[in-house]
Amino acid sequence: VQLQASGGGLVQAGGSLRLSCAASGRTFSNYVMGWFRQAPGKEREFVAAISWSSGSAEYADSWKGRFTISRHNTKNTGYLELNSLKPEDTAVYYCAVGTRLTMSVGGYNYWGQGTLVTVSS
Repeated sequence: VQLQASGGGLVQAGGSLRLSCAASGRTFSNYVMGWFRQAPGKEREFVAAISWSSGSAEYADSWKGRFTISRHNTKNTGYLELNSLKPEDTAVYYCAVGTRLTMSVGGYNYWGQGTLVTVSS
């Protein structure tokens, strides 16, 4: 399984970005795609995850309401929409694929390379 994350960049506080994660190499009907982020000097933390088959999503409470996860089944692409961005949202955002809906980093078997989001004040 290969994951290619994209869509990061520099944005002003209050702005929005849509991150994409293109998946290839396997049929994803029974998988879960998760998004995590890692700020400088901090541990990687869960943002959101979505079941590829049902579309059921789970969010970390910290970002519920500002971030939205979605997927396009036929394109094998997942998305994370980031709204009302704050400087503290600056981080490398990673997509990952696993077999169950979990907030745990260890629950995901495949990881993308990450895409950097920088939010200026």
